[in-house]
Amino acid sequence: MEEKIVSKEELILLFEEQKVIDTGKGWIMGENEVDIIALHDVDPKFLQDVTNAKFYKLTLKEGK
Repeated sequence: MEEKIVSKEELILLFEEQKVIDTGKGWIMGENEVDIIALHDVDPKFLQDVTNAKFYKLTLKEGK
């Protein structure tokens, strides 16, 4: 899987359509465990809510 950048709305849709599944221990997309990284316009250390990004990057979890 190549890394994929999606909007917040697209990410929500992926969860609703169960294309990304939260196992409680990680996220699964297809047969791969993925990381979801919030992409912010400002330095994240100043943000309180990481769920408030406009875009997210989905990447294969390292070591998988």
